Amino acid sequence: MSPPVISGLLSFVIPGAGQLINGLIFRALFWLIITPGFWIGSGGTLGWICHFVSAYTAYRASHMIEWVLKYEKYENL
Repeated sequence: MSPPVISGLLSFVIPGAGQLINGLIFRALFWLIITPGFWIGSGGTLGWICHFVSAYTAYRASHMIEWVLKYEKYENL
């Protein structure tokens, strides 16, 4: 698990990297495969959209994992 901001930034630079450090391997592979295809297929336009969506989903996933772990700790007291 990493801080949400780090996950989002990593995934913006390399699509799927933020998901990978959060342990979401299949989502990471999805973004690593899909984004270059959209870059090549659309001449760059959809590639940027994929970068933003990948970064946002990495941020949200990391935030949700952090939230679940925080509240799970309180349940076990």
